Amino acid sequence: MARKRKNQDEDSNIVEKTIYINRVAKVVKGGRRFNFTSLVVAGDNQGNVGVGFGKANQVPEAIRKASEKARASMIQCPLLEGTVPHIITGKYGATKVILRPASPGTGVIASSNVRSILDAAGYKNVLTKVIGSNNAHNVVKATLNALERLESPQQYATRIGKPLEEVMLNYTVGSHVWGVSSD
Repeated sequence: MARKRKNQDEDSNIVEKTIYINRVAKVVKGGRRFNFTSLVVAGDNQGNVGVGFGKANQVPEAIRKASEKARASMIQCPLLEGTVPHIITGKYGATKVILRPASPGTGVIASSNVRSILDAAGYKNVLTKVIGSNNAHNVVKATLNALERLESPQQYATRIGKPLEEVMLNYTVGSHVWGVSSD
């Protein structure tokens, strides 16, 4: 019983948004049979985000399946003062998604598919550009590819073997560059 309550408490702060719903028709002897697919993003506004794809005979069931998969496939992405820590390009198929850090007050400048993911993850100031195909599935997967490959200043410092203070001297994102306090 305590485990069930704990899962409900964890799930209560998760935001879900349906990105795309598609009706698929299968032609059979007696006519057409319709199925539905849905693409759902789930996030906790703290840097965790996941995407799920569900298929079913009814729309609510497809959304439920997709949201379960989205919650199960959450990844952790670094969140630095409401923006991404550095410029990154995510690729999937014929789609490229570029994510750039932005100063406070900029907002999320993005297409609806990219915006859904960044909002669910908790990013407040990001500049984005989608290049190539704007197919919803490819854009979502390219955005996730970019978020997976982001690294925080601490991760970067340990990867190159330098102390964090030395790395932050040349770091171009954050309140030490923009001259504003982080709230």
